[in-house]
Amino acid sequence: MKTLILAGGSGTRLFPLSRGHFPKQFLPIFDGHSLYQHTLRRALMFSSPEEIVVVTNPDQEFIARDQAGTIVCGCRILSEPEGKNTLPAIYYGLREIERTSGPANVAVLPSDHMVHAGPVYAEAFRKAEEIAGEWLVLFGVKGTEPHTGYGYIRPGKEFGGAFSVASFTEKPDRKTAEQYLQNGYLWNSGMFLFSTRLFFDECGLHAPEVVRAFLQSVEEAYRTVSPVSIDYGLMEKTGRAAVVPLGTAWNDLGSFDAFYSVLPKNDDNNAVRGEYIGLDSTGNLVVADRMVITIGMHDTAIIDSGDITFIAPRERTEEAKQAVAILKQKGDPRADSHLTEYRPWGSYTRLEDGDSYRIKRITVPPGRRLSLQMHHHRSEHWVVVHGTAKVHIDGQEHLLRKGESTFVPIGTVHRLENPGLVALEIIEVQIGEYIGEDDIIRYQDDYQRDEK
Repeated sequence: MKTLILAGGSGTRLFPLSRGHFPKQFLPIFDGHSLYQHTLRRALMFSSPEEIVVVTNPDQEFIARDQAGTIVCGCRILSEPEGKNTLPAIYYGLREIERTSGPANVAVLPSDHMVHAGPVYAEAFRKAEEIAGEWLVLFGVKGTEPHTGYGYIRPGKEFGGAFSVASFTEKPDRKTAEQYLQNGYLWNSGMFLFSTRLFFDECGLHAPEVVRAFLQSVEEAYRTVSPVSIDYGLMEKTGRAAVVPLGTAWNDLGSFDAFYSVLPKNDDNNAVRGEYIGLDSTGNLVVADRMVITIGMHDTAIIDSGDITFIAPRERTEEAKQAVAILKQKGDPRADSHLTEYRPWGSYTRLEDGDSYRIKRITVPPGRRLSLQMHHHRSEHWVVVHGTAKVHIDGQEHLLRKGESTFVPIGTVHRLENPGLVALEIIEVQIGEYIGEDDIIRYQDDYQRDEK
């Protein structure tokens, strides 16, 4: 069995922890690993490393590659030119799998869900593979509460532990959800198992516009295809949909209220990541890098990401996306960017900004280097705080060790490289009348970004 992992995302559902450039599946908040990394581990239950394909986008491709490298070596990363929802992403991934490996059964997994991957999970996928030649298989979670934020599946005729799909229903009100659970409806988990041959045949019948788009190059396909979800574009139209019940713990972590539900609680039923003192405070979710103190606060989410503090009743945290829309409308970069930004060569964290200066902490993993570049409007001071730096400045090359520093004047061609075996960390002080990230001319770049 092959595995296709969907690892794109807009980063609005757990804002401000997640952002457009760093959505929730990459947050390393579960035993030091991300949901994406846990998904890769589940994929290894059925697939060898070279049988795993990840679909993401250009902004997140290097994050997906770096995080995958700590779990599995040899998986393939595909980058969509732009996000067009789940049907084009799955079509692209399955097309590439069949093109390189021939017809196959493929498990399709979202990368941002929390799933208990025990024997029950494994048995469900085994059952799904048995029927994948005749059915497009979904996995329906046996609901534990009348949840109003999930889609529901009404099982039809049973055959060998699976069911035909009688109907789909989107996000009912609470009273309807209670009736659904009483009548044996299942939560739609967003996980699938497809035979590539049957998938393409059914797309030809029910989503011919997607098939036509992908007769062109990938770039042209994504330029012309309309955004459409796998549920609306295919699964709700096909007569070949089947559902395998999944009786294991599952959560799509679509809100901070859902996030709270899976975290351990203290004696006051508070879920805490960081330092917290709660006086007469119960049922709160607190995630912060600084001390948080509350008095008389109940059932509240308090999220501090360093540059944004978000406070809301837990049950209303999904409304954070409205704040993201306002930030985007204002052109505020905080809608998409954290204080820490990830790049193919490593990462940087903004420590302080002023009218004509910016202070960063730059981290470069072993063996990587920044582009050979120049700035028109700023100079830079570099101080090594960990590791060894190889510095290129105007054709001259030298090594800097911990505690040593150098200066890069305005208009000087330069490059920073880590030749060592441990991570390089430097403090960079930028000084100039303009210190925007777009003040950069690249002459050589290992990652082919905007070279002159």
